Amino acid sequence: MGELDREPSRTTPRPLRCAVVGRGRLGTALAAALGDSGHDVDGPLGRGAGAAGCQVAFLCVPDAEIAVAAAAVVPGPAVAHCSGALGLDVLAGREGFSMHPLMTVTAQGARFRGAGCAVAGSSAAMLQLAKTLAGDLGMRPVHVADEDRAAYHAAASIASNYLVTLEAAAERLAATAGLERTHLVALVRATVDNWAGLGAARALTGPLARGDEQTVARQRAAVAERAPELVELFDALADATRALTAEAAPA
Repeated sequence: MGELDREPSRTTPRPLRCAVVGRGRLGTALAAALGDSGHDVDGPLGRGAGAAGCQVAFLCVPDAEIAVAAAAVVPGPAVAHCSGALGLDVLAGREGFSMHPLMTVTAQGARFRGAGCAVAGSSAAMLQLAKTLAGDLGMRPVHVADEDRAAYHAAASIASNYLVTLEAAAERLAATAGLERTHLVALVRATVDNWAGLGAARALTGPLARGDEQTVARQRAAVAERAPELVELFDALADATRALTAEAAPA
């Protein structure tokens, strides 16, 4: 059994009673993960829950609803939001923290173990609590300051959301040549594994990496013919890849 396959062990000195407010994907997944790690969980609860009798109230609601949800929590519990983009000011002075799992959550759930987790706290004690709870779920906490949250969240969107958009474009173009999504999966997985292990510069392969502009021109012509709506995206990606290739070239 590998290190990431082992069940997380709780690092808090005793189980905490946690309320999870929000019945969406994240709230459902977080409530299950907290329970599996040994904590006592109320929820997922509907918006407006007061979390009476709890020690921590996790707000898994849309960013625009966090302030209202925080105001509804009764005095006593630490209030935690799970937004990646927002700072602690959205809690309007409540003692608490933020804990944003760096993991995609679909309707099928999520596996938090092994993921990064952006944390911040209104005090040293709250920051430590955020780190501890993240560790209870098997995540690797990293402190992200309020002024860095937007950049952090943009990076996460590029790494996950925009990657899906990019693969959708590849799938659309591949379909014109008779391929299905399953034919691209091994390539995508190997590419991500190479990037994770080698870094972007060393993982880059393909015509632009070897300076074959004639092949790139033929690719562009095919895109223009079969999926003209993708030409602008193709050009932007080709330019960014040329820049990456130049950065990676020996001085």
